[in-house]
Amino acid sequence: MRGQSENSSENPILPLDHLVLRGNEDAEALVLRDGVLSYKDLRTRVSRLAAWLAGEVPGKGARVASWAAKGELTCLLPLAAARAGLVHVPVNPLLKHAQVAHILGDSGAAMLVGTPARLKTLEPGDVPPSCRVVEEAAALTAATEIGIALPPSASDPDELAAILYTSGSTGRPKGVMLSHANMWLGAESVAGYLGLAGDDRTLAVLPLSFDYGQNQLFSTWHAGGCVVPLDYLVPRDVMKAVERHAVTTLAAVPPLWVQVCELDWPAEIAAKLRRLTNSGGALTVDLVRRLRARFPQARLFPMYGLTEAFRSTYLDPALVDIHPTSMGRAIPHAEILVINDLGQVSRDGEEGELVHCGPLVAQGYWQDPERTAERFRPAPAAARYGGTAVWSGDRVRREADGLLYFVGRRDAMIKSAGNRISPQEIEEAALATGLVAEAVALGVPDERLGQAVHLVVRALPGVSGAEEALPRKLMQELPNFMMPKAIHWRQAMPIGPNGKIDRTGLQAELAA
Repeated sequence: MRGQSENSSENPILPLDHLVLRGNEDAEALVLRDGVLSYKDLRTRVSRLAAWLAGEVPGKGARVASWAAKGELTCLLPLAAARAGLVHVPVNPLLKHAQVAHILGDSGAAMLVGTPARLKTLEPGDVPPSCRVVEEAAALTAATEIGIALPPSASDPDELAAILYTSGSTGRPKGVMLSHANMWLGAESVAGYLGLAGDDRTLAVLPLSFDYGQNQLFSTWHAGGCVVPLDYLVPRDVMKAVERHAVTTLAAVPPLWVQVCELDWPAEIAAKLRRLTNSGGALTVDLVRRLRARFPQARLFPMYGLTEAFRSTYLDPALVDIHPTSMGRAIPHAEILVINDLGQVSRDGEEGELVHCGPLVAQGYWQDPERTAERFRPAPAAARYGGTAVWSGDRVRREADGLLYFVGRRDAMIKSAGNRISPQEIEEAALATGLVAEAVALGVPDERLGQAVHLVVRALPGVSGAEEALPRKLMQELPNFMMPKAIHWRQAMPIGPNGKIDRTGLQAELAA
């Protein structure tokens, strides 16, 4: 492993599918549109889906992708694939065919299970010949009718269990490799510091293709609680679900919290929530105050994480009011160091790079040794964990009281509405339209989104109607969260001293 947990001898690390064995068999585990599954039901359905997968995709370690809305398949498949000795590749349901094609090809998926509406959007050549496509309903029916069950797995916790695709600062999405141990310890850690219990009910509003979204399931089931998946259309759907299902735990990203705070919450509904958790972007001081005023009885947990190491820090709710801008301290099973430009541990108040060490560190990027070597490097000499650490590229500082504060991102990533977006992917899509000669995508501060995508372009000479046609073509190729909020047309791009487009100058111009 990449570093033993400090209490792994007391709490053994088990294969991921063992999560369903923890809850009382008669207790509610999963609320679906057509009924509620108890832990006994959950165990049965996971074991049958695993048996079906093992028969359909017999190669150990083969990849199985899912592309569907929240429901029985997307909730059970991570555990069923793990039990069958397969690797789950969840695909963000908001992605469009080009991104899905890249993920299928890059992962070498042997099967794609999806909803008919999504599968119909795929174009010839998007699905590799070696990848079988199965509709979601057909997979669930076959698993129900198979009549056999697969017992809990005896997989080595260090074996690969999932590949989560996330955008980098350059290039196409890269697959982060997660082991059983990575996800098991993540569930144990979060369930512990949130204080989750068997009577808790988690409203899962975040996409299950994200590590933060998946952990909504895993940490709740680790504690023996119940998950209520929700694909909401408007924020009021969240409030209605809290009331209808007596939800105690809600995880979200800042843009959703802004919308949640704009609703008129009756006191009796707001009081149902015991805890609120935030990641995917920092909470502003104003938003912290609004959340505390709207939900005075709920404990607020600001958190920081990155897919390559799951979660790094959280702020104790008791400190939120007096340190609202802090990232907090390391979560259980994580060691966080601040390393200065000389490679030494930074002094109190000195800015440095956040380096995450310990057993939550992922196994690198799928079939990408070059980018793996850039981010996954030997742990600093000062680390109590050995092995590999994640060098985040984020600049932070640690104060004398041990609290961490975010300073800025070293790379060019755009973080909008909780999504990490590669500027290059947007730029490539714009250039591929044949309408523009140059394109620069930037993140501009936005009150609701955190950052809004702005695209600066220069029209291809001799092309008419580009300003009207470009937005339409981008909508056909990019998911909604990648669509530029504004497109700025230039006669010429600014050039910096190095001969390259002056991105810094454009950033400053747009942010002014």
